[in-house]
Amino acid sequence: MKRFSVLPTLLVAASLSITPAAAEVGSGETLSPARNLSGAFLAAETARAENDFAAAVQYYTEALRYDPDNPGLQQELLLALVTNGEFDKALPIAEELKEEPQIERISRIVLGIDAIRARRYLKADGSLILTFEGDLERLLTTVMRAWARFGNNETDSALDMLSKLEGPDWFGLFTAYHGALIADAAGKTDTADELYQYGMTNTAGGSASPQTFIRLGEAYAGFLARHGRGDEAKQALANALAIAPGNPALLALTAEDADLARDALRIADPARGASEILFDLGTAINRDGAENFAALYLEMARVLAPDNAQIYFELGSISERLQLAERAIGYYDQVPQKSPFHDIAQLQKGLNLADIGEDEEAKKILSAAIEEDPSEYRGYLALGGVYASLKEYGEAAALYERAIANVDTSGESFWPLYYRMGIAYERIKQWDKAEAAFKHALELSPEQPDVLNYLGYSWIDMNINLNEGLDMIQKAVDRRPRDGYIVDSLGWAYYRLGRFEEAVTELEKATDLRPRDATINDHLGDAYWRVGRKLEATYQWAQVLDMEIEPEEAAKVQAKLDASNTAGLQPEIASSRVDNASKSQTAASPESANDG
Repeated sequence: MKRFSVLPTLLVAASLSITPAAAEVGSGETLSPARNLSGAFLAAETARAENDFAAAVQYYTEALRYDPDNPGLQQELLLALVTNGEFDKALPIAEELKEEPQIERISRIVLGIDAIRARRYLKADGSLILTFEGDLERLLTTVMRAWARFGNNETDSALDMLSKLEGPDWFGLFTAYHGALIADAAGKTDTADELYQYGMTNTAGGSASPQTFIRLGEAYAGFLARHGRGDEAKQALANALAIAPGNPALLALTAEDADLARDALRIADPARGASEILFDLGTAINRDGAENFAALYLEMARVLAPDNAQIYFELGSISERLQLAERAIGYYDQVPQKSPFHDIAQLQKGLNLADIGEDEEAKKILSAAIEEDPSEYRGYLALGGVYASLKEYGEAAALYERAIANVDTSGESFWPLYYRMGIAYERIKQWDKAEAAFKHALELSPEQPDVLNYLGYSWIDMNINLNEGLDMIQKAVDRRPRDGYIVDSLGWAYYRLGRFEEAVTELEKATDLRPRDATINDHLGDAYWRVGRKLEATYQWAQVLDMEIEPEEAAKVQAKLDASNTAGLQPEIASSRVDNASKSQTAASPESANDG
C-alpha cells in the first residue's frame, strides 16, 4: 500500500548546525572492501543507483586507490561527497578538477562557495567563471558572482551584472529577486522596490519555480512593512499565500503576534544570498527523476546557511521520495522547534518511522502533535495514514471523525480527510458512512481523480449506479491518464460489467504503466482468460508470482495456474455481471484504489 503523506498540502529559522554524521544516516555501517578496481567501481555505481551516498563515497575512494589519476572517478567522488553532506572533504578534489571542462560546473561552484564562506569575495568572483555552461549554470554563477561583488562593496557592479544577464523568460524572476535583495541590503530603496515589483509580475518564473516566487513575496512584504506600507505588505503576502496557502513560513507571518517588518525573510549577507540562489534552483529542479541533482544543490546551499531550517525540510522531503526513511528522519530532526516548518517536519518524521517499522514510536509522535494542536488537520491525516498502513481502519475512521469535530473542514483543501475517512469506513464494511464521506469529498472538490475512481469502482463492484460509476472512473482516467492504478480501475470496471474486450484494452495500458504491480497483472490474466487468450493468461499469472504479493493472494494465483494446466479444471477467476453472480471482491484493493 502507498504510504499516506501530508507533504502534498504544501507548496514547498533558529541557529542550528548539522555534522556530516547527522546527514549521513547509516554511514557508520561497515562495508566489505573491494578486491580490485572493477569491483570497487561496480560497488560504487550500485550504491549510487540505490542512493546510498555514504557507500558510494567509500567505494569511489577505494577505486581511486587503484587508479588515483582517473578524472571520471574523481568527478563521481566529488559529487558523492557533496551530496552526502561531506563538503569539506570535496574541496581538494574540486581544486584538482577546476580546469576539467566536464566537471568544472560543479568543482568551480564548490570552490566559489568555499571562497564566499571565507569572505574571500574576489577569489569567489574568479572561481565562478566557467568555460562551458548551460542556462542553469549561467544563472547560478552570475547570481553568486553578484553576491560576491556586493560583499566586496561593488553593489552597482553586482546589480549591473544581474540586469545584463540574458536567458529564458524565467530568468527574470531570479535576477529580479536577487537584485531586489542586494539593492534592499545596500539601502537602494527605489531600485529594490522596482525589482521586487517586476519579480512579482514574472509569471514565467513563478511557473518554473513557485518556491522562489513565494520567497520573493515574503521578502517584498517585509520590505514594504519596514517602509511603512502596511496595506501593500499584506497584499504582497496574500499574493504569495494564493500560490501556497499551506506554506508554514507564510502562515506564521499571518499569526496574531507576527510582525512582518521583523519576521519576514530578509537577506543582506553574501553567504546567505549565494545560499539562497542554490536553494531557489534546488527547489525548482526538485521533480521526479531529478531528486539527486536537487539534493546536490541543497547540500551546497546548506554549507552557506547552516541555520536555514527550510533547507533541512526540503532535504528530508527528497530523501523521503527516494525511500531513504532513516536519512529523511535525520534531516527532519534538524528542523528546530521554533521554525515554522518544525510541526510539519515532525509529522513527516512520524510517517517515516512507520515506514521503517517503528509503528508505536510513529503513533506516539503523531498523537502528540495532534494533542498539541487539535485544530491542525494534517496531524490527523498523518496518524490516519499510519493506521491505514497497519490496516487499523476502525481506529482511522474514529480519528477522522475526531478531526471533523475539531477542525473547520468546509474548504476545498479538506477533501483528503473525507476521502480517507471513506476508505476507512469501506474497509470496515460500513458502506453508508463510506459513501457519504466520498460524496462529501466530491462536494468539496468535484474533480478529484482518486475520489471519482474509488466511489465509481465501488458502485460498479456492488452492481449499483453502473452508468454513473463508469462515468466517474472514465473522468478520473481523463484527468490522470498516466496513473496505472486508475486505468486498472477502468479496465476492471469493464471486466465486472462483462465488457471483456474493452477490459483487456485498458488493463494492457495499465500494465504498461505499472508493469510490476501484481494486482494489475492478475487482473489482465483474468481478462485474457475471458476472451480466450488462455496462454497469455497463464503467462500473466506466472509473472504475478515473481512480483511483490501477499502470500494469500499468491496462493490464489497459483491455484489458477494449476487449474489452467490440469485437464478438466477451470481457473477460479473473478466474477462479473455475465456470471449473474454476487460480488467476490471488495470495492478496491489498496493497490488498485490508489488510496495514497
